[in-house]
Amino acid sequence: HSSRNKFMTTNHFTMTFGFLILYATIFELSFVLILFPTSILITAAPCFSRTATFAFSTTDIFRRRHVSVVPIFSTSQPYGYNELRNSLPDVESLVDRRSVAATMIASTSAAIFPYQSLASVPLPTVATPSSSVANALVLGSSSKPFPLASFGLQIYDDETAYKLTLTALEVGFRNFFASVLAGNQRGFARAVRDSEIPRSDLYICGTVLSNRSKGYDSALLKTKQGCIQNMAAMSAGNIDRLDMIMLDYPGPDVESIRGQWRAFEQMRAEGTVCDLAVSNFDSKQLDAILSDGESTVRPTVNQLPFSLAYHPPGILEYNAERGVHVQSWSPLSRILGKYGNELGKIGKRYEKSAAQVGLRWIIQSGASFSTQTKSKKHFQEDLDVFNFELSIEEMKQLSQLSQLS
Repeated sequence: HSSRNKFMTTNHFTMTFGFLILYATIFELSFVLILFPTSILITAAPCFSRTATFAFSTTDIFRRRHVSVVPIFSTSQPYGYNELRNSLPDVESLVDRRSVAATMIASTSAAIFPYQSLASVPLPTVATPSSSVANALVLGSSSKPFPLASFGLQIYDDETAYKLTLTALEVGFRNFFASVLAGNQRGFARAVRDSEIPRSDLYICGTVLSNRSKGYDSALLKTKQGCIQNMAAMSAGNIDRLDMIMLDYPGPDVESIRGQWRAFEQMRAEGTVCDLAVSNFDSKQLDAILSDGESTVRPTVNQLPFSLAYHPPGILEYNAERGVHVQSWSPLSRILGKYGNELGKIGKRYEKSAAQVGLRWIIQSGASFSTQTKSKKHFQEDLDVFNFELSIEEMKQLSQLSQLS
């Protein structure tokens, strides 16, 4: 370099070093004046944190499903993070279902509140492990049986929903899970109408998505709007009453959950639904309803991703302790690829497929399932799981597969 270039290089170095010192000083002042007091406030306010809530939807990938998840807010984050969730893009990304769903399961040692207002409300007849060969149970005060095998519509257009519903009805399905998230309730309702199967023979569940509404009043209003939207869509098939309405996800806090539930109770009082249910609720979120002195109706079902691939200790127990039946919304996710050989070996003894063994394990564990497919053969398989029973040894062997992997 020339002497001029050397001078410029030295001068630039001096200026750069000076700016670095200035920036460091500003950062330290910012921490002392802003970040440090803020961290103290957050630390001193543990009541402002809560467990994570996730917005799930399922994607139909050939025979069985993967799960996509939209995070709403992070586990045990400060209260202010709740406001950030509304700015998140509604973009779904495939993630590991096990790591996400694990955050939903609270400790089973949590104390149960004295539910005084619900003391006289009948508990549902919950299926017991290894004893159920029947294909239905009774929920709460409902007089209509709840079939243990349900067809859950996935994300496709109304025409596809129409055709698949007719196929499911043809092979014998009588329990239907028509979520608002699928966006095809009208197609489903028209198929029910055109099938000419008596409405009294069918058990139909709709859903409401209101987990982004914060606060009692906001959640109440949003959930009531969802109830009205369900009935408007179902009217396409002349369906004027649902057997069940389900919250797709819990609200962000106790008051929001209670607002959601009050809207459901009002819908039931109006005579347009019988059983009330929830989905993806942990024990504390269930207790938000059960400990409410003004609640008069118990949750009957909690829909969870229960399966051979995901069944952490306590997942059935915390629901059973509260008189809530577990229905799996992801009964065969990931199990055929991971455990197909083991399931197939057991299935040969009963002339059943690997998928049928996986579904039978759910039934004998004391839960039920909502499955999906686009194949008539698989519809028939999914329904044909009530004429055999796994042995105690086979149940134990299957239950240990997830631990071994």
